[in-house]
Amino acid sequence: MTMQPSSNIKTVALIGAGAVGLCLATAFAKAGWQVVVCGARQPFAQIEETEGAKTHTHRIRHALTPAEIGECDTVVLAVKSHQTQSVSHWLQAFNRASATLLVAQNGLGQKERVASFAPQANILPVIVYFNAQRSGPGKVVLKHIGEHDLCLPDTATAHCFADSLQKGNMRVQTTADITTALWLKLLANITANPITALTGRSTGVMQDPAILETARQIMAEAVKVGQAEGAKLTTQHIENSLAWLQTISAESITSMLQDRQAGRALEYGALTGQVVKAGKKHGIETPLNSLVLSLLSAIHPISC
Repeated sequence: MTMQPSSNIKTVALIGAGAVGLCLATAFAKAGWQVVVCGARQPFAQIEETEGAKTHTHRIRHALTPAEIGECDTVVLAVKSHQTQSVSHWLQAFNRASATLLVAQNGLGQKERVASFAPQANILPVIVYFNAQRSGPGKVVLKHIGEHDLCLPDTATAHCFADSLQKGNMRVQTTADITTALWLKLLANITANPITALTGRSTGVMQDPAILETARQIMAEAVKVGQAEGAKLTTQHIENSLAWLQTISAESITSMLQDRQAGRALEYGALTGQVVKAGKKHGIETPLNSLVLSLLSAIHPISC
């Protein structure tokens, strides 16, 4: 496909055409941006996003090499954290001060991880709250949960992208304390993701009283570690996170469970792995998180 974008249309490059990446790319497309998918293993002519009974399609183009992207200074990085190294050549192509990388990865350490390949670029962590499932190349099902879909840092640059994403039907909030926001999202990620992946059940498992109490204890360990890392967390945030998890449809499938079902490596290094690592740094014991980490490591060993 050789279609070239009009010079009057902004272009966003998508690195990682999974469920989250497709939804973010769709939001930009709805706002009038041209989407370029970088290095798709299974090329597709359009993105098909289904939300409820409605399906929207948006034409895209592909770039097999960085040179084929064309004029573009905006990137959505939506590969899993442990896959960042594998797309380093795409990131290095945007190693310039004019480029902004929107890093939609779970867990912690987004800036440090991506800066090792594009130190000159502006790196913005994007916290994702919506639920999405990829059903095939270019096809995704989007479910809005909770009050917001995305959270970005409260900066002038981030507000520009937030405006476009909101035009694309994403409910976006910004925060001056991205550290606390990342740790708050982590509370849900270190419970729902591992628990569903280890049990093989959908998010409905989080409504089980025994599982709920286990999740509460896992979060309690993380709150202590997060506080030591500078996050403004309290025990009330645990209850808020547990309540938020109850708003998710019982039939929803977490990204970690999707990866396990597909036989892919699991994204736990930037999640549970970071809690355990930071706990050791501060001398804080994390027995439950350490147990979860060992069980996940037994399924798919990766470097944390």
